[in-house]
Amino acid sequence: MGHTVNSIVINAPYELVFDISNHIERWTELFGKEYVKAEVLERKGNAITFRLHDKDGKSWVSKRWLYKDLKFAYASRWEPMFPFKYMKIVWLYHDTGDGILMTWIQDFEMDPGFTKFTAEQIEGFVNEHSQHNMKIFKKVIEQESVLSTAKK
Repeated sequence: MGHTVNSIVINAPYELVFDISNHIERWTELFGKEYVKAEVLERKGNAITFRLHDKDGKSWVSKRWLYKDLKFAYASRWEPMFPFKYMKIVWLYHDTGDGILMTWIQDFEMDPGFTKFTAEQIEGFVNEHSQHNMKIFKKVIEQESVLSTAKK
């Protein structure tokens, strides 16, 4: 099984951090070059079903549940699951007084039929990508925070 935990402090109001980070249609911007297309398939209550497309032409559907009042979001890869047996993701938001600490926790297990990389290698990739992507989230959200403050 794989497990990763990565965090970053974003100097912006919680509402802005939560709203932008969970704006699926903006994930092509927020995740750098990881996704070439992010499309919402359905919104129902606090649940979002969406499809992500990568640069290799692969796509998959995930579901995400937003709990803004509780300061977290939960997601699960839906279909196709391969190369995972399962992939669960929790994003936590905590006000530190100096900004919002955004933490991504990912738990997954690789499908036994996937032999290209080990779970440990995938864990390394996930950690590397998460740390890189979180820096993009920080930059974009902090810039928007400055712009929205300047407009007031």
